[in-house]
Amino acid sequence: MIHPPAISNKETEKDMAKVALIGASGAAGSRLLRELSDRGHSVTGIARNPEKIAALPGVTARKGDVFDKEGLADLIRGHDVVISAVHFLDSDADTLIAAVRASGAKRYLVVGGAGSLEVAPGKRLVDTPEFPAIYKAEAQRGADFLDKLKTVGDLDWTFLSPSAVFSPGERTGQFRLGKDTLLASDKGSSISFEDYAIVMVDEIEKPAHIRRRFTVGY
Repeated sequence: MIHPPAISNKETEKDMAKVALIGASGAAGSRLLRELSDRGHSVTGIARNPEKIAALPGVTARKGDVFDKEGLADLIRGHDVVISAVHFLDSDADTLIAAVRASGAKRYLVVGGAGSLEVAPGKRLVDTPEFPAIYKAEAQRGADFLDKLKTVGDLDWTFLSPSAVFSPGERTGQFRLGKDTLLASDKGSSISFEDYAIVMVDEIEKPAHIRRRFTVGY
C-alpha cells in the first residue's frame, strides 16, 4: 500500500476531527500528534509533562494523569475521537476505558502491541520461546487490554498492533495491513512510528476496523 505525503487539508476542514491524544509526548504519540496536525485535525495533546508536547498547528497541550478517571474524562469530554498511546504497564486499562466511556466519546483507538498477534494458528508471538523476556510483561498487559476491549459494547474501539519491531524511522507511506497474524517479510517484522501514524489517522478519517484489532507492517 502506498500513501501520499501528509498535507494540511484546510479545504476539507468540515471533515476534520477533534481528537484527544493521551500520551502525546511519547515515541508513538509524538508521531501521531504530527500526523494529525499535518492533516488539519484539532488535537488536545495530553501528557504528565505537557511542556514536552510539540507545539504544532491545531494542537493544545494539557496536563493529565492516566490513573485519574474523572480528571481524564473531563479533559477528553467533547472530543470526537480518543487515542491512547501509553505503555500498558504505565497505565490501567479499566481506568482508561472508564474515562472514555464517562466522557461520552464514542470512538476510541489504542496503540496496541505485537505480542498478542498470532505467528501460527492459536500461537501468539508473546508465547514463543524467542520472545524477549524483558518485554513479556508489557506484551501480556497489552493482550489483556485487547481482551477487555472485546467485552465493551458501547464504544467504537480499534486496537492497532504494530509489527514486532516498532521504532523510529521514515514516513514511507508503503506498508501492508493485516488482522490478527504478525506480518513479516524476508527482512523481518517491523514498522516505523511514522508509518504506523499514517494508518492510525487513516482509521480515524475512514473507519474500517470498528470493534476490531488490526495490524500494520512492511
